[in-house]
Amino acid sequence: MKYYSTNKSVPEVSLMEAVTKGLASDNGLFMPERIEEFHPDFFRRIHQMSFQEISFEVAKKFFGEDVPEKTLKDIVYDTLNFDCPVVQLSDSIYSLELFHGPTMAFKDVGGRFMARLLSYFLEGFKKEVNVLVATSGDTGSAVANGFYKVPGIKVFVLYPKGLVSNIQEKQFTTLGNNITSLEIDGTFDDCQRLVKSAFLDKELNKAMVLTSANSINVARFLPQAFYYFNAYARLREAGITEELVFSVPSGNFGNLTAGLFAKFMGLPIKRFIAANNENDIVFNYLKSGKYEPRESVATIANAMDVGDPSNFARILELYNHSHNEIASEIVGYRYSDDEIRQTMKQVFEEENYMLDPHGAVGYRALKADLKEGEVGVFLETAHPAKFTETVEGVLGTGTVVLPEKLSAFMKGEKLSVELSTKFSDFKRYLLNK
Repeated sequence: MKYYSTNKSVPEVSLMEAVTKGLASDNGLFMPERIEEFHPDFFRRIHQMSFQEISFEVAKKFFGEDVPEKTLKDIVYDTLNFDCPVVQLSDSIYSLELFHGPTMAFKDVGGRFMARLLSYFLEGFKKEVNVLVATSGDTGSAVANGFYKVPGIKVFVLYPKGLVSNIQEKQFTTLGNNITSLEIDGTFDDCQRLVKSAFLDKELNKAMVLTSANSINVARFLPQAFYYFNAYARLREAGITEELVFSVPSGNFGNLTAGLFAKFMGLPIKRFIAANNENDIVFNYLKSGKYEPRESVATIANAMDVGDPSNFARILELYNHSHNEIASEIVGYRYSDDEIRQTMKQVFEEENYMLDPHGAVGYRALKADLKEGEVGVFLETAHPAKFTETVEGVLGTGTVVLPEKLSAFMKGEKLSVELSTKFSDFKRYLLNK
């Protein structure tokens, strides 16, 4: 399989090159040259398959031409050593819980999968590889823990100072070893800009091997398609055959893009809901047809605080830049912090279900948009305990029980380096490492 840049001004590359480079040299995002569809028979028997079995079949469609089958199966099964259950909240609304991995967030799958795939491609590689990742919260912890102590790889996590939760910060700043945390005095967009600038800097790329583990990397976002296939299978297993709608809390839009890939592969999804907080750039695009990025604003759903979503370029590419086609399959909603808090409180009182702020955005949008004869699934992307201060501020002190996985991180000492938003400072730091 070849991969091309969304900017289409550089030659196609192999999967190995796409994964190791992360970003194309023309600043575009890599896209597979084609999307393989499943035969309808696959969906007629999918409910008889486990999460791991389904994911392996999906992975073969993406990576099977470039990775030996046994190696790919080992990567998939090692990555997915946990379940993602579908939980019913009402007659037609279900939660897909994506927080049962090592860092209790949906990005665990992409982070671990990419670490394993990159390690496979780097076997026998003589030079050290430097992974750059910008995070608004959960990406940093998933990638850092996925690559922790992987030989020959250094990880640099860039995160906005004071704009991630305490637990999120602890999950990547306490590891040490081959993980370095860079506390940037700015926003997530500043962090993302620094990472992209690094890939385009000739001097930096001559001095060191760079790749990215953000969802701009195909090996990070594509495995998130596994979730959608699994949700469909589990609903079919429960005898549910109504038209299916997915509501996706959306920041950098990697997760929703993976869902669109699943639909292009034949998964019978009626439509998607892009659930936004006050960073509503794509919401406005869906309404007006104009894409107007701007500086992100801080909200209680901090992992979605993105003012210029990278993966929107992939969505445009999937639909040939047609606003009408995109708007026919994606519906947008946006909610304020007060509306998010209201939703968290209401669902806890009425359904006895604890939402994190991001899941609350997905739930509220789904409830607003779902129609008769449809079944809706919202993605609960992180465990509420990752946002204890926010959740307990809404539901009451003592409500959240910290899982053992998270409490272990809280005992570690924070190790981070503070940097400005100037690229010259970031470049100098990397060159001195």
